[in-house]
Amino acid sequence: MQVLHSLMGVNMRLSKIIRDPIFTDRLTFVKWSCNKFIDPLSDTIVDRFCRQILPQIHHNVKWLDVEPLSMGPIFLAGKYPNLYGLGIYNIREGIIQRLCHGENRLTDIFKNQISRLIITISGYEKKLLTEDEITSVFTQIFNVFVNLRHLKLYSPSDVYVQQLSFENKIPTFFSSTLMELHVDLLTFTDCLYLLDGRFNKLTKFHVKISMIFPSSLMIKNKKLALYITIDRHRIFIDGNDLKKNIINRLPRLNKFVFNIQSIISLEGEIHLLSNEEIKRTFTSFIDSGIISCVDYFLKEKTGQCHVYSYPYTLKHYHNITNNFPGGLFKCVRQISLCDERPFEHEFFLRISQSFPLMKKLSVSNLKRPKYKQHRKLKNKNEDFSIIKYHHLTELELTIVHKDYVELFLDHRRTCLPNNIFLIIDYRPLRKATHNFNREVMRINCAKLIRLSIYDEFEISQQLKNYFPHVTQF
Repeated sequence: MQVLHSLMGVNMRLSKIIRDPIFTDRLTFVKWSCNKFIDPLSDTIVDRFCRQILPQIHHNVKWLDVEPLSMGPIFLAGKYPNLYGLGIYNIREGIIQRLCHGENRLTDIFKNQISRLIITISGYEKKLLTEDEITSVFTQIFNVFVNLRHLKLYSPSDVYVQQLSFENKIPTFFSSTLMELHVDLLTFTDCLYLLDGRFNKLTKFHVKISMIFPSSLMIKNKKLALYITIDRHRIFIDGNDLKKNIINRLPRLNKFVFNIQSIISLEGEIHLLSNEEIKRTFTSFIDSGIISCVDYFLKEKTGQCHVYSYPYTLKHYHNITNNFPGGLFKCVRQISLCDERPFEHEFFLRISQSFPLMKKLSVSNLKRPKYKQHRKLKNKNEDFSIIKYHHLTELELTIVHKDYVELFLDHRRTCLPNNIFLIIDYRPLRKATHNFNREVMRINCAKLIRLSIYDEFEISQQLKNYFPHVTQF
């Protein structure tokens, strides 16, 4: 957006180029901070867009990302005849009424056009919504946007997570068009409310749940794709749970794909189930392959169980550990790796081969790789197969031992594509590059076009020379 703002009006040729639909089909009037909070653009940029730019390009716009403080003038700046997608970020009390009762021309202009909607609830502590207000937002969405096919409602903050619950009021909304839903829920009973037939076209359901209680509700879907993350439950979700709480309540079900990640606390006495024990609970699931992976993190005192139907259908695969079962995941574009045990070179080689089309990779591991210790003791170099990331665009190394920085930046061990965005802490970067002097890392560092460095640091000429194509630090 800042680029469009700065180039519009420079000369006729540039103005004509940036009016092309390829540059203006999605306009984002918000910015994401490193702590996952979402903030509006400056008033100066928004004001110029509304007065000079949007009236000229509004017919090209297919998606708008807006924030409540500026969405009024943006919506009034054009008719947007081709708009089908809308992101409204940081919904707060007071904004709900404006959204649902027709201000900003939402009801008249967008009621029948919008098929894809993303709404985030403010992640700031002082602006949190009550449980009833969140439920009201969710209910009014279906009153206003009557042709929704895809809806995502979530909290961007990991600290102040706002969850939908129908404990105080049974929901009355419904939709005959919704096909995919992403939402954070308080209990599993809330999940069953959403699967009771009120969304009769729903085929994909992505949900995060805090608690599970027994329920007698029946589910009426014939096809179901269920994606659940359950945090701090006492036991893992296994095949027995799925049969009791899902499959036995789906008498009409003929297709069921799922991806379930459950995280438990290891506080107190608890029986630690093995991966083989989890697998045995799925022996009666004959329609598709079931993959399971169990990990225990003794320092954090947590356990993690990930079970999913194969072939995998999501575009992301998070919290991969050394116990990764392998496989080919051509649909996945974003992955994260984390473990309390060190990652070795062979592990990263497996990951690059299993996810050949990944674009975003995040690594979190403070344990030094054993191969580095071995090489230091032997005082010799070993031959490694070069790890290749053909489609990678973003690499995050914010909670890592410096040896992982070396692994990714040393061109003898990792081949990075051009135009990489690197997110990293300053200290391990400085140590791994020997204060930005190591020659073996210059090739990969020259492939970076964007660099986000945490911590305070001095932008020296030496740093600039080491990353010659990075224009902003």
